[in-house]
Amino acid sequence: MSRVILFNKPFGVLSQFTDAQSPSPRPTLSAFVEVPGVYPAGRLDRDSEGLLVLTDDGRLQARIADPKNKMSKRYLVQVEGTPTDKDLAPLREGVTLKDGPTRPARVRLIDPPTLWVRDPPVRFRKSVPDTWIEISISEGRNRQVRRMTAHIGFPTLRLVRWRVGNWTLDEIESGHWIAAGN
Repeated sequence: MSRVILFNKPFGVLSQFTDAQSPSPRPTLSAFVEVPGVYPAGRLDRDSEGLLVLTDDGRLQARIADPKNKMSKRYLVQVEGTPTDKDLAPLREGVTLKDGPTRPARVRLIDPPTLWVRDPPVRFRKSVPDTWIEISISEGRNRQVRRMTAHIGFPTLRLVRWRVGNWTLDEIESGHWIAAGN
């Protein structure tokens, strides 16, 4: 039976267990997950937060990470500005980024979610409002959600992955993990 770990990755933590590339080590998964033999299925950028699935099953890792499997991933995204439903429409059709067209996304405006406090906090500017949207995609290119929101004129301020397939962050505090079934 394969092991599956659901980890709520904090902002600033690398989605790997070591950091050999930096002259001054940055926080990695090893500071939070002390389970031998598990590895991230996919990645989550250092400046993004939320659900990271780890497993010891190579086939499951591939199924989660490979875009051809079209596993849905849902994100809660705080953007700069006040997009309307019309502004979000191009994301529903797919937009063309430098590395090609994206698949259509499910996107909707949402109320600000109740989340943990981020350290450091998102910069707040009185003169520039912000809005929360929910985006579901079935691919996972490098910094894709951030590039998609910037493409339509609303840069991402905070990005939290809430769901991967059927796994969610429900009741997992930032920096904590739980064992899950697969």
